[in-house]
Amino acid sequence: MTDTAPRPDAQTSIPDRPSLEGLEEKWDGVWSEQELYAFDPDTTRDQVFSVDTPPPTASGSLHVGHVFGYSQADMIVRYQRMRGKNVFYPLGWDDNGLPTERRAQNYYGVRCDPTLPYDPDFTPPQEGGSNKSSKAANQIPISRKNFIELCEQLTTLDEKSFEEVFRTLGLSVDWNHSYQTIDAASRATSQRAFLENLAAGQAYQSEAPTMWDVTYRTAVAQAEQEDRDREGAYHRIGFTRTGAAEGDGTTGSTVYIETTRPELLPACVALVAHPEDERYQDLFGTTVTSPLFGVEVPVLAHPLAQPDKGAGIAMICTFGDSNDVTWWRELELPTRSVVGRDGRFLPEAPWITTEEGRAAYAELVGLTVFSAQKRVVEMVTESGDLVGEPQRISHPVKFYENGDKPLEFVTSRQWYLTNGGRDTTEGGLRDALIERGRELTWHPAYMESRYRNWVEGLAGDWLISRQRFYGVPFPVWYAVGADGETDYDTVLTPPVESLPIDPTIDVPPGYEESQRGVPGGFVADPDILDTWATSSLSPQLAGGWNAADGGEGRSSGGSLFEKVYPMDLRPQGHDIIRTWLFSTIVRSHLQQDALPWKHASINGWILDPDRKKMSKSKGNVVTPIGLLQQHGSDGVRYWAGRARQGVDTAFDEGQMKIGRRLAIKILNASKFALGFGEAPADPSGRLAADPAVVSDPLDRALLARLADVVDQATAAFDEMDYARGLEVAEPFFWAFCDDYIELVKERAHGNSPAGEAGAASARAALAIALEVLLRLFAPVVVFATEEVWSWWRDGSVHTQSWPEAAPLREAAAGQDAALVDSVAQAAITLRRIKSDAKVSQKTPILAVTVEAPQSVLPHLEAAAADLTALGRIEELELAVGEGEQILTRDIELGEPPVKQPRNKG
Repeated sequence: MTDTAPRPDAQTSIPDRPSLEGLEEKWDGVWSEQELYAFDPDTTRDQVFSVDTPPPTASGSLHVGHVFGYSQADMIVRYQRMRGKNVFYPLGWDDNGLPTERRAQNYYGVRCDPTLPYDPDFTPPQEGGSNKSSKAANQIPISRKNFIELCEQLTTLDEKSFEEVFRTLGLSVDWNHSYQTIDAASRATSQRAFLENLAAGQAYQSEAPTMWDVTYRTAVAQAEQEDRDREGAYHRIGFTRTGAAEGDGTTGSTVYIETTRPELLPACVALVAHPEDERYQDLFGTTVTSPLFGVEVPVLAHPLAQPDKGAGIAMICTFGDSNDVTWWRELELPTRSVVGRDGRFLPEAPWITTEEGRAAYAELVGLTVFSAQKRVVEMVTESGDLVGEPQRISHPVKFYENGDKPLEFVTSRQWYLTNGGRDTTEGGLRDALIERGRELTWHPAYMESRYRNWVEGLAGDWLISRQRFYGVPFPVWYAVGADGETDYDTVLTPPVESLPIDPTIDVPPGYEESQRGVPGGFVADPDILDTWATSSLSPQLAGGWNAADGGEGRSSGGSLFEKVYPMDLRPQGHDIIRTWLFSTIVRSHLQQDALPWKHASINGWILDPDRKKMSKSKGNVVTPIGLLQQHGSDGVRYWAGRARQGVDTAFDEGQMKIGRRLAIKILNASKFALGFGEAPADPSGRLAADPAVVSDPLDRALLARLADVVDQATAAFDEMDYARGLEVAEPFFWAFCDDYIELVKERAHGNSPAGEAGAASARAALAIALEVLLRLFAPVVVFATEEVWSWWRDGSVHTQSWPEAAPLREAAAGQDAALVDSVAQAAITLRRIKSDAKVSQKTPILAVTVEAPQSVLPHLEAAAADLTALGRIEELELAVGEGEQILTRDIELGEPPVKQPRNKG
């Protein structure tokens, strides 16, 4: 830590009119030039505090929620730096994935067509999006490589604007250590981790029903899904029992089901009811025939069926919902898919064999799910198979979190990573991941239950493949048999040292490019890794895990990864516990058999005036630059620092205004306090002035009370509770400004019977308290504290050691801290005399009696001279009162001072 020696030119360094304007640009420039927040690689792990900083999605713009969460994390980091830690605080950019693709398509007016060849001279038709360019029909198709190059160009532009906001905000990140989730290093790291998972049997392929977004044409993992209420209807439709003559009127010849998905009638593979449902006991083991399409299907029993839902008997279709998938798997039913990857009905349904059934299905071919439902309802109405009017309902439907159409189940080959979703055995992977959550220290602690509930509720393994273009390619190929068929069981992999690779361009070992796509050759896996499959490796990416076996990042004592991993802190929002936090724990458990970090600090959401979460998708976000300019970065940081961890917080410019006033008060009060003159230096260097000259009881009491504040703030920050740290420091500061400085200013100027000794005591106490307060506020109010420090001390306040209570208590020499509280209360009472009389505070009090409890009276006697000076009292009498309050009586006010006219010359 830097020493706290005073500047030799302190008096001349204080500006005449301190201001917050321009401080962000000024100090960011200084910090950057000095590399103040750079990580020192010559270190040991126990000296390091490392942070797995959230990499923001580098597409579009930041919003106030980013400012909120990143400010809170920075407060924790700055405290740890002041505690002597060598802080590793990188910032990454999450620039691969769907948001970047969509933005590039709109911005440049292009779309990816992987069948096209690369054009090295391609120039996009535009730069800057429009409503026209957002439509696929108006976008120029380009090769995958051209498209990726444009995505990289655009993210570079966005990252520069993001960095400007974060610098303005005062984040103390080390800009020398940044990463992208799409650059060569990240691709190599992600591909290496996948290949290790593959070799360990933790990554596998499966041809199975998968939740699919028909707009984005990609599979969607469980963690990316959300329920949205959607209008629907139950349709009561009749199936004919096998052997019952049509229209013969036989009791029980028709079995009625109620469904919200009538368009899936051609995909029906069975009816199912609860095994104990008395209504359907005689049906189990028989068959029925579907209306319109004439397909015979069995009636089966399964405990998942709900007797009290609809008719109590349901049709199993492949696939309408997750229940269909469960029934299909456990009852070993056939697959009859009718919805394609584009969300339209497929051209073939070979299980429909009757002429009438084929004709009915032909009317659905090529229709969207919505249109097909409408047509099926029309047909079953015409045929008489629909009974009564549809019963309107509102029910939750699965959506991709970024999508605008309901998800569909589509059968496809996908890659999965084990995450405990299918391992429910005692002591298995699920139990191990739950135990990891217990090992982690959560801030706040109750967030652990959200993690545990998510793991316990997993319905399957992590689907990690995506049918997109801009991302990390799966580093595998498949052998092609002599018959020209792809052999998915023969997976070809590259050597680790060749990573990163693109299988659509690169060739597997032992093959040549001429063998691509031909019998006896190979084909590339066309998919990319889910963006979370790369982001979940953020500790490994930032720490240089993939380089640890080589030389990059090495210095004396080992690799960078060895010095920063496992990391100390993961700060993030509670909404991505189920995605980013959980997936990172999964990857670290599988790769390193360890937790990725020791602590998780969870911030809440920002809520709009309607108490709804602010998000880009909802269109209710506030961009931060205007707020930072209007209220100053310190004001905005103050608002973030007042919010408790994990608690959703209302967007409140009122709090930002309070924060701005606090920052301004730090400037102005510091100028005032430093204007009383220099205090003798502390020979030990522990305090800002020599504690030996602090002799006045009021001054000693101030330092005793400040020691209590330091203890409380330290305890709070040790628990990463920045809000509590600010909560205890701020009231003391305002009392210091409004009461203490006013009480001692005459004495500090030497205008007191206490003489030079009293003046020296006040000046030393002011210097000591001010310097400690600047360090207490430094993690939150970063620019104003640095500005004041520069007037008066060498170095930066942000590289000073955190204040300690022990030297303050030594300086207090056993004085009771309650003395300063009692005297401050008396000062407030005396000022109230004049405010109640509506006269200037400069009005003299000719006489007054102050009554106080017996225990308080000695405090007031010790500070009588300061109280007399504050109130301009000519005759002060102190007396024992009957109650517990400090009161005044026998008040005699003098004449208010004559207001002098302002000199206009």
